[in-house]
Amino acid sequence: MNYGISVLFRAIPLLMALFCFGYGWFVTFYGTDPNRYVAGPVIFSLGMICIALFSTAATIIRQIIGTFGQVSKYVLPGIGYLSAVLTVIGGVHILHSSPDSASFVAGHVVCGVGFITACVATTATSSTRFTMITENARKSDHNVPPKAFTRTQGLMLIAVAAILSLTAWIWAFVLLAKSGAHPKYFVAGHVMIGLASICTCLITLVATIARQIRNIFSPAERKIWPVLVIVMGSLCIIWGLILIWGTADMSLGSTGYIMIGLGLVCYSISSKVILLSKIWRHEFKLSNRIPLIPIFTALSCLFLAAFLFEMGSVHGYYFVPARVLAGLGGICFTLFSIVSILESGTSSH
Repeated sequence: MNYGISVLFRAIPLLMALFCFGYGWFVTFYGTDPNRYVAGPVIFSLGMICIALFSTAATIIRQIIGTFGQVSKYVLPGIGYLSAVLTVIGGVHILHSSPDSASFVAGHVVCGVGFITACVATTATSSTRFTMITENARKSDHNVPPKAFTRTQGLMLIAVAAILSLTAWIWAFVLLAKSGAHPKYFVAGHVMIGLASICTCLITLVATIARQIRNIFSPAERKIWPVLVIVMGSLCIIWGLILIWGTADMSLGSTGYIMIGLGLVCYSISSKVILLSKIWRHEFKLSNRIPLIPIFTALSCLFLAAFLFEMGSVHGYYFVPARVLAGLGGICFTLFSIVSILESGTSSH
């Protein structure tokens, strides 16, 4: 990877973060539709995921080009965790800022986005010894290298992502259990299901990276982790379609479009898990095609958003899904940058 390409791949997450921050602010403060108080803060918070993805990209790239030092080792993941903390604080603030439904839904969703941001920051932390993956892949044994994570460190990284995911799942079902009390619980609960699914996908990514660094990645994991991510993405999309086609009140059923978008993000994450799993001690001729997956998912989000914008001119309940899908498209495109970095870093040896 030459320096110019490395700059481009680091710039993409920052540009997508700028898009989410700018578009989120624009949606929040421009217009008269009350739905903007849901869509705006959520889109803005998606920019924090992009910042955490930047920290992941920079962590890996600096190792590839030989500029990764002790400061970078702690500062870059720290940026991701700081973004996560600020996002959760922002979500809690929105949640308690007003008793209306918009603040309730936006607050819960932004907190869920904060959980995803923390999982991405954990991915950055697990990637601080990324170059050991290619070294280990050339070996035939399963001895843990001296410079690898210790067993405790590896388990802690996986545990952080797992705890965040479990918390999101519990939170989601607690909200869904109250769906009969008010529609806001229905909407927030279903979106949280999608966010929890993304956290679950990130567990597999953290586990894949940490265990390959420790040189203990097994043939069974090579199959299990990619399948789990695809299952999570399919779950979100199928669940979203059920909501769209099976919910009598389309103002609630339109939440299904957001779940479809979150499922597409899961598919984008699958590109990273599939790439790292398939090339581990095997030749995978299609490895340079894997980065196309997040490109296709990004385009799917944007094309679906375009249709929803048109439908929103007739039915106001498509306002939020249309705009959130645009933000999710930015997340998918950011993941294209990350998987391209992974492909470059693993194929250059």
